[in-house]
Amino acid sequence: MTPLVTLSGVAKRFPNGTLALDRVDLAISQGSFVSLLGPSGCGKSTILRMIAGLVQPSAGRIDWPGLPEAARTGAHPELGFVFQEPTLMPWASVADNIRLPLKVAGVAKADAEARIAEAISMVGLEGFAEAFPRELSGGMKMRVSIARALVTRPKLLLMDEPFAALDEITRFKLNNDLLQLWQRFGWTVIFVTHSVFESVYLSNRILVMSARPGRIVEDVAIPAPYPRDDSFRVSDTYGDLCRAVSLSLHQAIAA
Repeated sequence: MTPLVTLSGVAKRFPNGTLALDRVDLAISQGSFVSLLGPSGCGKSTILRMIAGLVQPSAGRIDWPGLPEAARTGAHPELGFVFQEPTLMPWASVADNIRLPLKVAGVAKADAEARIAEAISMVGLEGFAEAFPRELSGGMKMRVSIARALVTRPKLLLMDEPFAALDEITRFKLNNDLLQLWQRFGWTVIFVTHSVFESVYLSNRILVMSARPGRIVEDVAIPAPYPRDDSFRVSDTYGDLCRAVSLSLHQAIAA
């Protein structure tokens, strides 16, 4: 199967001289759920931003093999990004926050309204279209951020620790909701996290990264079937996988 995106020999050195990433090679299959797992400062978010076209690599190449030759570098045209913070406009309603990427893209108002309603329904925020961010909980704000990314109907969803600041109950609920949406719509998801437990629960593949300069030191398949639910969290299989990934992470940090 042709990969959706490949990184070949990618490195990133920032203007202050810091080498954040060095010799990163990876290929992401269409429809996969891949987590980038590693210590703080190892370049996980930098990889995400390079794939999104927000940061340019200092060396190497990012390629989209399935696109026409003229479009195989740069950002994928059907890409959504969910940041660690919801970054909502406080003066705008939920609907208007979700509308923003459609407005930038020049989508007609009638089409935009239908797509906004669809995105709100997808993240379970029916009845909150006219609410303002100050009226929402942290989990609801993150749902708005996810809806804003989904309203463009992306094929690739990039998520940079979106649930890190949430309480455990809300985080578990959003993990479950995200997996249900991923299975329903067949996106490709690249998910950055510090959490072994979250990465094992969500992913079918985990890329373990070393400390800076970041490199991918282990590619771990998670063979547990989907759908996954709370019973998976307390299973022996989940515990065994978490221990194996945790060991890989500790070895990567020590290397």
